[in-house]
Amino acid sequence: MNASLYRSQALLATKILPINSIQPPPSADLLEWFKQQPSDFPESGNLLTAAEALRRSKYPIAFPTETVYGLGADATRSEAVQGIYKAKQRPADNPLIVHFSTSGQLERFLQNEKQQSGPQIPTIYKALIDKFWPGPLTILLPVPSNSSLAPEVTHGLRTFGARVPSSPLARLLIALADRPIAAPSANASGKPSPTSAEHVLRDLSGKIELILDGGPSAVGVESTVVDGLSDPPAILRPGGIGIEEIRACGGHWGNVVVGYQDSSHSQSTNQEGVKESAPRAPGMKYRHYAPKAKVILVEAAIIDSEVKARSIIQEDYLNRMGIQEAKVGLIRTRAWRKGLGLETVQNGDQGDSQPGTMLDIFQSAKLSTPNGIEVLDLFIGPRAEDVARGLFSALRYFDEAEVDAIIVEGIPDAEGDIAAAVMNRLRKAAEVVGDCNTSSSTISS
Repeated sequence: MNASLYRSQALLATKILPINSIQPPPSADLLEWFKQQPSDFPESGNLLTAAEALRRSKYPIAFPTETVYGLGADATRSEAVQGIYKAKQRPADNPLIVHFSTSGQLERFLQNEKQQSGPQIPTIYKALIDKFWPGPLTILLPVPSNSSLAPEVTHGLRTFGARVPSSPLARLLIALADRPIAAPSANASGKPSPTSAEHVLRDLSGKIELILDGGPSAVGVESTVVDGLSDPPAILRPGGIGIEEIRACGGHWGNVVVGYQDSSHSQSTNQEGVKESAPRAPGMKYRHYAPKAKVILVEAAIIDSEVKARSIIQEDYLNRMGIQEAKVGLIRTRAWRKGLGLETVQNGDQGDSQPGTMLDIFQSAKLSTPNGIEVLDLFIGPRAEDVARGLFSALRYFDEAEVDAIIVEGIPDAEGDIAAAVMNRLRKAAEVVGDCNTSSSTISS
């Protein structure tokens, strides 16, 4: 991709257009339902404006999905897709997922690409599509020869990711645009994924023209990416659909394997175990989901994890960083006490909510220790689903508070699929991580 893509440009006037009042039934023919609404249906004009922008504008638009907010562009127009990379400052060799309104739209797209009639989606995916679509599942498909997909979507890979989101608003937007929509998360590259329109605005204000505000995302972690073209099939990125759910589909999927690594800067490997320079799917090559502050993840497997977290604040952190006064963010999920049981003074309890923000449901407090450490305490647990919905919001909250470090109470990733996805995201954000496979209390860089 041309280096000039990232040169500065005049700031755009970014608008937030509400679409919260549009609530299509999940199982309806969305286009038919939309046609039957009154012409003065509230906020329908905003959705039509966004659909027209997807068809014609060179700038991507942000829109809500059930996982996180996406940054969408017509996947068949290079200029529009380049706008995604430019707005996000995304590495050019990080491929994009293509979104469709229905599996039928995907079939028609593949039929047109191949100039063939009949089913074109590989039959191995039928069980997964029947069970999980629409939903947070991305499947890997072969790129047809002479494909109309913009080359920036795949970066020379022989496959591309496709999914049908469960959000009726997202599917209605895609149906109105009548285009395949390439859409990564709508954040600046490397920053925590956005689960609200406000998050998108903070990252991309002046870089895109439109943000559709459909309220907070329900799932909070991105889609699971699966490769059914390999033998055995593999999960390339954990997400909203878990490995046990996929294995329950039976057949080849009963033998599905994990094909990703949790650590940052990870590279994918082929079936012979050789490292590949190009990622097989989004999220496999680069460090993701990182706030500005150092993130210290204390794994659930560590004995006396609260004691370890407390020692990081009292000793390790201050000694290692050489800071006499510090502001530390604390994300608690299950067992840790408020302020880790440190001797603290309540510095104006912020109550059980942050009115008007994504943190309304979280318990938060502002504490100080006698040796000058300010502790911002945030409880987002205890269920894995709670942590999934709140994790990115919590990281962004501490970014805005300009903390020096964020200490996170991990959850056992072996206890469930959402937990595994959450811990995968946390390990990618963490600069200092406790060993997830041992009961040792050692913290390693």
